[in-house]
Amino acid sequence: MTKNLTHGAPARLIVLFTVPLLVGNLFQQLYLFTDAVVVGRMLGVDALAAVGATGGLTFLLIGFTWGSSAGLAIPVARAYGAGDLSQMRRYVAAGAFVSLGIAGFITIVGTLTARSMLLLLNTPPELIDRSAGFLMVTFGGSIATVAFNYLSAVIRALGDSRTPLVFLIISCVLNAGLSAAFVGVFHLGVPGAALATIVAQCVSVVLCVHLINTRMPALQVRGDEWRVRLPDLAEPCRMGLTMGFQTSIIGIGTVVLQFAVNGLGPVAIAAFTAAGRVDQVATAPLNSFGVALSTFTAQNRGACQWRRIRTGVLQTSCLSVGLAFMLGAINISFGTILVNLFVGASDVAGLAHEYLIIQGSTYALLAVLFTLRGTIQGMGWTAMPTLAGVMELLLRSLAGLVLVANVGFLGVCWASPLAWAGSLSVLIAAWIVLRRRLLALEHQRVGSAPAVVAPIPSLAAAVA
Repeated sequence: MTKNLTHGAPARLIVLFTVPLLVGNLFQQLYLFTDAVVVGRMLGVDALAAVGATGGLTFLLIGFTWGSSAGLAIPVARAYGAGDLSQMRRYVAAGAFVSLGIAGFITIVGTLTARSMLLLLNTPPELIDRSAGFLMVTFGGSIATVAFNYLSAVIRALGDSRTPLVFLIISCVLNAGLSAAFVGVFHLGVPGAALATIVAQCVSVVLCVHLINTRMPALQVRGDEWRVRLPDLAEPCRMGLTMGFQTSIIGIGTVVLQFAVNGLGPVAIAAFTAAGRVDQVATAPLNSFGVALSTFTAQNRGACQWRRIRTGVLQTSCLSVGLAFMLGAINISFGTILVNLFVGASDVAGLAHEYLIIQGSTYALLAVLFTLRGTIQGMGWTAMPTLAGVMELLLRSLAGLVLVANVGFLGVCWASPLAWAGSLSVLIAAWIVLRRRLLALEHQRVGSAPAVVAPIPSLAAAVA
């Protein structure tokens, strides 16, 4: 079930690890895709706009769980790569406690403030009730989302990216059926689509727990291993909360952009939602390479395999950029057809295709961004990815507040590419410093005992 990524050809290992992860990421996006198709086709443009008006808030809070889960799994992968299974299980326990706290926070804050946040985001009055209902259900069931993301992350940390994929496919098929039933048969409206997703994720959680209890003894935490000490909490908290915070920083920029889009009216919101769903599916493979490199880097860092990290980054960057050009061409060529899956309105489809043309033309930037960010995070160095997230926040917010106000929906289309370019400028500088450090560690390892990785401040100081 597990796979050690510290031996064998890096490119082959990364691709084999990425393929299930890639397919799983695509199915993860199908949760959102299915909800939007069902709502748009069965309930109309305004209902689709109501779901879309929640996008920024959903990404801000639920996106935090995606980032934090990936961060919590990095110490697990590093301990596994170093062969310290006892410490690895303590990290698993620590991550479970942190995840529980995150779920509780999102549930309480999200459900209590959903309507108020929508009002602050300039949501059109005719959409408020539907949007609030969708958010209340989404945030109320956040414990299922958090649990599934965390369990999948720790399973992947041991090199198994296939089994979480199987569980995700089962969950997605179930979500599609439940969404159609809750919205079309039981007439639960927009909240019914969110409820279908929560129920489907609960099934995935049960399957993950069963897998660990029956087939992955290395992850079975027992007895004293649940008595987490402060040193055991320190590293998971640092990585998990920092990576979650990085995602939330990006999410704040998305919220600002959502505010600007909401001011353009229901048609623009629906176009942004439909195009965004297609865009998320298209970029899922690029994100998968970043997640795979994070695990690959963490395991090889634990084993002090510095050359393998550099080789993995180079080879993965080439593969990811090539894939980015192909995905961009598909979006540019078939964007209108893809958007028409949601709604048939020509005005919505026209705006959405304009968005996909601009996004698809710049996917190569995103491919390199994911690759470098995953590598740096896998090394446990969090300062520069956080700074990159701040840069992304500033540029996306600037687009939302300035470009949209002056050029309308075209400003929405250019917001993400501008944000990617700003974030990438920071990550490239960080990678240049990190690559030099890896070369130095590699030379030390050749002539002596394995070297210890420099602390985080060294990287930040070197870039500064």
